[in-house]
Amino acid sequence: MIIDGTEIEDTFAEAFPMSAARLIVTAVSSDWALTAGRMATGYAASVIGCDAEAGIEKVLAPDETPDGRPGISLLFFAFSRDALQKAVVNRVGQCILTCPTTACYNGLPIDQRAIRVGGNLRFFGDGWQISKLLDGRRYWRIPCMDGEFVCEDRFGTIKSVAGGNFLILGESQEVALRAAEAAVGAIRLLDGVILPFPGGIVRSGSKVGSKYKKLRASVNEAYCPTLKGVVSSALPESVSAVYEIVIDGIDQQIVEEATRTGIRAACGPGIVRISAGNYGGKLGPFHIRLHDVLKVKTV
Repeated sequence: MIIDGTEIEDTFAEAFPMSAARLIVTAVSSDWALTAGRMATGYAASVIGCDAEAGIEKVLAPDETPDGRPGISLLFFAFSRDALQKAVVNRVGQCILTCPTTACYNGLPIDQRAIRVGGNLRFFGDGWQISKLLDGRRYWRIPCMDGEFVCEDRFGTIKSVAGGNFLILGESQEVALRAAEAAVGAIRLLDGVILPFPGGIVRSGSKVGSKYKKLRASVNEAYCPTLKGVVSSALPESVSAVYEIVIDGIDQQIVEEATRTGIRAACGPGIVRISAGNYGGKLGPFHIRLHDVLKVKTV
């Protein structure tokens, strides 16, 4: 398969199940909402070394938020609901509660899988917190030095898909990075998906395991251009740089759509091949086959 002169390898990305939550953060201005969101989703690139994978899903207009103020939506992913609750409570408490003028609301349906966020953070109010029940949903009002912090009691969770990916193999670092940036820009127009790594791009693609027993993951040497002569390389001679795009989404369908959208945006002159990372189907049950995904026509 060739798209705009770029070969699409007949392979698949291997993704795995996670639990996800959506947070709606509002503030007096979009700048303050974004500040809170960036802080709350910092150091959340990979569950290999972070408590969660997280990112800003999209910016919200005042008519799209519960309190009629500017806002953003955030997506958080973890291996279990318990891990997700711990990460969300810690990050909301440290990065959103502390940020001027913010409030935090649930962005998913609530059922028996819900986690408690405001219900845990309320204790910061030291007895001065107030509970309000509106339309069957409980909110906590916690006094702060600039007024009060409003946070919903419980947040819905859903089963989700993380670890979708594709690899961009370029003739030069400049060309590969430009293609990766184009892919990120296209994917970020979609709802229900985040790219958890810095700027949405990974330079340090990894494999499972290491020669060092304490490490859960280590460098994927087959895709490192500087190691071509000393390892079993997966790179054509003309490739000088590789970037990976990692995709987390609320379901498999949106991860596949993001994969399709990103690959099509990345293809072009100087991009030798598009590939994907997998471990022979042993890592996760979701296999996103590049050729199958790209054969689907978008409206």
